[in-house]
Amino acid sequence: MTIPADDSRLRSDLTRLLPPPPVDDLPPLRHQALKHRVLNATEARPHRDRARARDRARRFALPVAAGLALTGAFALAVVTADPVPRGTARPGAHAAAPNAAQVLTRAALAASEASATTVRPDQFVYIESLVGHAGRDAGGGPATMAPAHRRQVWLSADGTREGLLREAGAPDTPLAASGPVEYLDHRGATPRPGALGRPEPSVTDPTHTFVSALPTDPGALLDLVYAQTRPAGRAADPHQRAFDAIGTLLAETWAPPRVTAALYEAAARIPDTVVLPYATDAAGREGVAVARTAHGEQTQWIFDRATFAFLGERTVLTRATSAGPAGTLLGTTAVLAKGAAARPGDLPAG
Repeated sequence: MTIPADDSRLRSDLTRLLPPPPVDDLPPLRHQALKHRVLNATEARPHRDRARARDRARRFALPVAAGLALTGAFALAVVTADPVPRGTARPGAHAAAPNAAQVLTRAALAASEASATTVRPDQFVYIESLVGHAGRDAGGGPATMAPAHRRQVWLSADGTREGLLREAGAPDTPLAASGPVEYLDHRGATPRPGALGRPEPSVTDPTHTFVSALPTDPGALLDLVYAQTRPAGRAADPHQRAFDAIGTLLAETWAPPRVTAALYEAAARIPDTVVLPYATDAAGREGVAVARTAHGEQTQWIFDRATFAFLGERTVLTRATSAGPAGTLLGTTAVLAKGAAARPGDLPAG
């Protein structure tokens, strides 16, 4: 049949009736590489996100019927806004406690492989960090977060020498000296060394010498922490006091690797800890956090995702108070360096 050259409409209709031209398949190596990339991308997506997406797709699936003859059905997955502030655990997040224990266990394994700390009794433990804390006016108005600033502290290893606190924008503050002294537990007992002018070292008022001698058995260590942080009143949360005390030891001391590992393993046994997928320390470093909430405030320990090294802490409101709405940041820290120094004001070698 001959088609007039000017009858373009008829030519177009006939062309659509023809089968599509053959298309060469991908070369085997290219096909394998593409398949590998797709599989990797699928495996990298968190399983929980996939499950949530499937659930949302089922609940919000809408048929596409705008006069189109389609054999397949399309579903619209609607992502709802997250009402919980970033960096704050969701209500009812207790189910994440096994994940918190897993993060702390990995942190313990990483800590146990670190180089051993060496600090002589006559030296000072040096800790450098960034810190920021919210302040309130005398009338009790909303909390106002000040910019994080540099903080350096030199702590006497055995607690018998005067230390030093140095913060940006403030004069140096000497840390009270306490002369050496010997204690007698009872008549005829062997004298034991101590420090005059300060209470006996404890998990809430530690020295490096004290921390270095802490139990490395997690159960025994946790029992000691509970005993030395026992609240005076019933309203206090003993688990939160233990969690806070361990957090202070992690941030404000330079414990030997085995003790640090035991602290993490002990913390893993404290109930109601949760995991936050991400949180940011005062230096802007993002990581995964283990957190616990008490009395409307959540304390977060932030860990590096790759090494599980302790980065810092955050404290946020989990409910609205006179200090601000839920999600208000009350404090943030970032641990930058730890080491041993010969005297206050000196930096560690290297």
